[in-house]
Amino acid sequence: MTKEECMEALSKHANIDPVITSTVWNELEKENKEFFETYAQSQRQSKADLMSEEETTRLIQKIISDSSKDSDD
Repeated sequence: MTKEECMEALSKHANIDPVITSTVWNELEKENKEFFETYAQSQRQSKADLMSEEETTRLIQKIISDSSKDSDD
């Protein structure tokens, strides 16, 4: 969950002002730099994995589409 997602979720589900969440998040980042660097890296990796899954899905759809065209001929 990104900082923005956290702010949105806490605002929606706990009625916590996003400014408060942002302030607390920033202070936690200052106090726990190593944790947040690792966290950010894992978020980037997760996003890269997701993009890979999307690419795989597109490839499968293309193969199915191409296969359908071939069988129509």
